[in-house]
Amino acid sequence: MPDAALLDTFPTPTDTPFVIEHVAEEFTSVCPVTGHPDFGLVRIRFEPRPGARGGVCVELKSLKLYLQSFRNEGAYYEAVTNLIRDDLAELMAPVWLTVTTEWRGRGGIRSTVTAQTGNPPCC
Repeated sequence: MPDAALLDTFPTPTDTPFVIEHVAEEFTSVCPVTGHPDFGLVRIRFEPRPGARGGVCVELKSLKLYLQSFRNEGAYYEAVTNLIRDDLAELMAPVWLTVTTEWRGRGGIRSTVTAQTGNPPCC
């Protein structure tokens, strides 16, 4: 499976709460049943811990390389989404984190999977 060691961080730049959203529009992995490529969008939203508490943010180039490492991996949509959530939650220990994957249709079915940790704000 993809290597979480590719992920790097930098210190949260402020003590004031804020929300970050990263969107990767060209995500690919492989269907573990058919071996066909799966194409999707990955949306990552989180609130970093305040800087005074040692909070960190994920560095974008490392996030890109991590997400690209799924390219040749066979995994179900649900497993991909939960693994990304788990790896980022362990890396950053954010106040809350939501990972949503939106998969392009195959066989007339589109899928969206959401995994979260903490208590993201409602609405």
